[in-house]
Amino acid sequence: MTLLQEKTLGDRLRVDFPILSRDVYEKRLIYFDSAATSQKPHAVLNVLRDYYEQINANVHRGAHALSAEATDAYEGARDKVAGFIKARSRNEIVYTRNATEAINLVAYSWGLNTLKPGDEIIVSVMEHHSNLIPWQIVAQKTGAILKHVQLTETEEFDLEQYKTLLSERTKLVSVVHVSNTLGCINPVEEIIKLAHQYEAKVLIDACQSVPHLPINVQAMDCDWLVASGHKMCAPTGIGFLYGKLDLLESMPPFLGGGEMIQDVFLDSFTCAELPHKFEAGTPAIGEAIALGAAVDYLSGIGMGNIHAYEEELTAYLFKKLAEFPNLRTYGPKPDREGKGRAALAAFNVAGLNASDLSTLLDHEGVAIRSGHHCTQPLHRILGVTGSARSSLYFYNTRDEIDRFVIALKDTIDFFKSVAE
Repeated sequence: MTLLQEKTLGDRLRVDFPILSRDVYEKRLIYFDSAATSQKPHAVLNVLRDYYEQINANVHRGAHALSAEATDAYEGARDKVAGFIKARSRNEIVYTRNATEAINLVAYSWGLNTLKPGDEIIVSVMEHHSNLIPWQIVAQKTGAILKHVQLTETEEFDLEQYKTLLSERTKLVSVVHVSNTLGCINPVEEIIKLAHQYEAKVLIDACQSVPHLPINVQAMDCDWLVASGHKMCAPTGIGFLYGKLDLLESMPPFLGGGEMIQDVFLDSFTCAELPHKFEAGTPAIGEAIALGAAVDYLSGIGMGNIHAYEEELTAYLFKKLAEFPNLRTYGPKPDREGKGRAALAAFNVAGLNASDLSTLLDHEGVAIRSGHHCTQPLHRILGVTGSARSSLYFYNTRDEIDRFVIALKDTIDFFKSVAE
């Protein structure tokens, strides 16, 4: 018996998410936009509220009880994140506002101070703008050259073409683990292994994988990995950078100010030890503590269980979408068990504008995303200006997919009737 034939993970856990019980336009909300941001469970919301109600104080330097308690909770959350992704040391976890800031930290601290004219940076054409623009800026400032991995015929990372781009000039490979548009799961272990043969560093954008897959950075052997808390049931405004300890130690600070210093003189300063060297100013304390609560919540479910359930949802979603003759999905198709891609589907319906489609679906209580999903270059390669995207998480159900499909059919029929 499959998970979908018994009371599913989504059926059991959606009660933990208060927003999922609300109505939109007098219809029960169907939230299919978790690739943009996930919803938050009571376990996380309560911890965030408790921080402000019970221990609100600045961290690290206060001598009073509240500051000590806040510091313990803040640093305890760092331990949880380190354990969640199997980091070797807690000092390899740097808090940031989000993955975008984490990538910029590496770009400005390592990239601007390491890369030279003629050095090469490899990215892929499927990258989120957050993993393209910082490297474009670095290339412009250093004279480094950007190279791009193309797509295969099945709209996946072209590993064979990637091999032809690697050379002694390659200094950095920065690629997404799971595409937020194509849904493909890139072979990051092989990508990293090949890059390291040329002594190149590798950064992995794991925004769409950390919330959905078991992650082990030591087994992966990436040099850096970034993720955003808001996509993994934590609040907005908190994310993290993982970096190998010796690499982080070699990098200069990204921002200057309070917290990131050891000693300050009128004309010089010394940096604090890792990871505080990269955490200037008062941090997002409550959000970091709540990120730790989100890690506890996800760990309690089990990332393997989440991944297995999402595979079944993926198989069911694509089976239903295949019933629409004029609907085109992007990225690889899952197999019958839903394996081979993430639980999201970017799509277009022939003759219909994706934004118009999502607007009418919203009036049916269905929240999906439309636009370029911060992957404009990829959409140009696909030959479209944008797409609609339904993205699922473990709190979604097969019943919601059925309701989404009915609403989608009604919406398409409405547009047909208007056209006639």
